[in-house]
Amino acid sequence: MVFEKPQGLIDVTQRKPATRPALRLAGFAVAAGLAAGPAASETLESALAKAYGGNPQLNASRANVRATDEGVAIAKSGYRPTAAISADIGQSYLEGRVSRQQLAVTTTPGGAGLTVNQTLFNGFQTDNNTRRAESNVYSQRESLRSTEMTVLYSGVTSYMNVLSNTATLELNRNNVEVLEEQLRQTRDRFNVGEVTRTDVAQAEARLAGARSQVSVAESNLRTSIGTYRQNIGVEPRQLAPGRPLDRYVPASLDAAIAIGLQEHPQILSALHAVDAAEAQVKVLEGALYPTVGLQGSVQQRYDQTFPGDNFVSASIVGRVTIPLYQGGQEYAQIRQQKEVVGQTRIQADLVRDQVRAQVVDFWGRLEAAKAQVIAAQAQVQANEVALNGVREEARVGQRTTLDVLNAQQELLVSRVNLITAQRDRVIFSYGVVQAIGRLTARYTAVPVAAYSAKVHYDQVKDLWYGVRSPDGR
Repeated sequence: MVFEKPQGLIDVTQRKPATRPALRLAGFAVAAGLAAGPAASETLESALAKAYGGNPQLNASRANVRATDEGVAIAKSGYRPTAAISADIGQSYLEGRVSRQQLAVTTTPGGAGLTVNQTLFNGFQTDNNTRRAESNVYSQRESLRSTEMTVLYSGVTSYMNVLSNTATLELNRNNVEVLEEQLRQTRDRFNVGEVTRTDVAQAEARLAGARSQVSVAESNLRTSIGTYRQNIGVEPRQLAPGRPLDRYVPASLDAAIAIGLQEHPQILSALHAVDAAEAQVKVLEGALYPTVGLQGSVQQRYDQTFPGDNFVSASIVGRVTIPLYQGGQEYAQIRQQKEVVGQTRIQADLVRDQVRAQVVDFWGRLEAAKAQVIAAQAQVQANEVALNGVREEARVGQRTTLDVLNAQQELLVSRVNLITAQRDRVIFSYGVVQAIGRLTARYTAVPVAAYSAKVHYDQVKDLWYGVRSPDGR
């Protein structure tokens, strides 16, 4: 168990010890003593929902996918005819002699025409361009899913850092209060001759060090609040304790590796990139095939020869072009692209190895965090008993002031270590789910409407015309 059920809430925006109640650490889980009810709390899930909806990095990745969608419409334009209207007008002056007759003719030639071109066969380049564009879309969708996982994991990390840094700051402030009382008692005992000036100096030094640690803890908290604002989009207020995502963690490391190799978006994106590269080879090979096209045109002309003449012409022309040799450029491009295919396959293998290593890494961290929580809880309990015993022995002169100060410091360190282990327990459970490719809003049921990249794709893939995007821009 990491962060236990809260008895209250944490308002991390409060700074003054006099206005903020001391944190209660039930099993040293973060829980606060404010009076606000649970309905006002910011849960980890609701914070992730805010990050999912408003994180700039994630929204930029979505825009990139929408831009990639248009590549399919661009590729499909090769199936469609092209049409153009042309018009011209000018002035012509003719002067000369015909059959001993002097001529001086001024005409205003002009006209308009419509030309339609339709490609009938281009070596399957349009087919393969479409397949390449579709593979690029699928690759970008997987990249979007990878970005989503990164954003959510960053949100979890920043959320838990705010909680743990808040608790650590409170522990250090409480430690200052304890050491201030210890110093007061030591001075009283010095005044009656029970201890020496050395004991007082040791208590003063330890108090100064504790105050320094409070300043460090305050700085760490401010930093984590800034990171929270960056990742979540709002200031952290009244954060409820976070809990590990154990229900989505596989039962064994082997199962986690198998899921990661099958489902991780970075692997799937790399495989779609291989498909796109192979389709590009086919596109380049299509340049070696004949092309067949059809052109139809109709024109109306005025004043072409004599003033007032007028005629209409229409034609339909079929054209076949067979490439013979263009200097070897096409062959070099095909060979070059085949090397690119080999490169993308190697990169896909590299991504598989990286995903496997990441799963093993986070799995090991999670197991270590679980063990650290258990050990730290035992350490805290033992240090509490030890501190109470040292204090009692110091009262009867069997322990020195330094012994009491050391015991107090050991208890503080063990409590901070427990908070860190509890934070890691939550973060690394999400890390394992991210490493296997399942830390998404759709899979983990983050309370937010899931973004569907397919909606925009279906809206634009077959559009013949229009300059407005589906959202009205």
